[in-house]
Amino acid sequence: MKAKNGVLKFFRYVLIYFLLVIFIIPFYLMVINSFKTTQQFVANPFMLPDPQKAGIDNYISAFNKMNFLNAIINSLIITVISIFLILLTSSMAAYFLVRNQWKINKVIFAVLVASMIVPFQAIMIPLVSIYGSLNLMNSKWILIFMYMGFGQAFAIFIFHGFIKNIPAEMEESALIDGCSKIQLFFRIVFPLLKPVLVTVLILDVLWIWNDYLLPSLILLSPAERTLPLSTYNFFNTYSVDYAPLMAGIVLTIIPVVAVYLFSQKYIIEGVVKGAIK
Repeated sequence: MKAKNGVLKFFRYVLIYFLLVIFIIPFYLMVINSFKTTQQFVANPFMLPDPQKAGIDNYISAFNKMNFLNAIINSLIITVISIFLILLTSSMAAYFLVRNQWKINKVIFAVLVASMIVPFQAIMIPLVSIYGSLNLMNSKWILIFMYMGFGQAFAIFIFHGFIKNIPAEMEESALIDGCSKIQLFFRIVFPLLKPVLVTVLILDVLWIWNDYLLPSLILLSPAERTLPLSTYNFFNTYSVDYAPLMAGIVLTIIPVVAVYLFSQKYIIEGVVKGAIK
């Protein structure tokens, strides 16, 4: 029995490390090719860069061509404001749905959960047509409004599962002591949501910061472009400048990778407490 368990454990680790290598390969190719020329990339993308010729020229070119400072400011504005609005409105909505057991609230929650399975590609053409006819395109504020709407369902689902486990007696005691409904939420309930707040924050940062499709439909002006959209500058009419493009992608993902590595433990903790418990 022990020998069988040992064999299963061995193959389990082999599978895990095999999948790890599969996931690492794209990042490996991206990093090594960011130090090569486009001709070297096309000739052999798996070849290591020549140490004597490798430099940061691609990163300097990417920084300038992407208009990096303007793009990162746009990405920060869109990401920070969108996340703030999603966390605030979805936590309040989830609290209302949990503490008011009305039939309509159950229907609303069921519709929100069901909406999570609808792919964005199914609604993007009508979305662009409607907002385009109203002359509401090419605005980061409209994009923030859309992110807030698209992020509600998942956030409410996570908050809903966590709030159900907060004792109602604690809230009743606060109300007896003279606490208003608003004070009750922000002073008692909201601080208890820290694990799921961090989870939703990190997952939505990964989504909004890296998103390309929705901003490409809304932000038409180069001055409004986010970091992912700025990588489009490396695509010419008949060719692609691959080496600076790789450097640009590395610059784009560094902030979000740093945030994820710093708080990945909170993601697991929040998902477990919010969805399973």
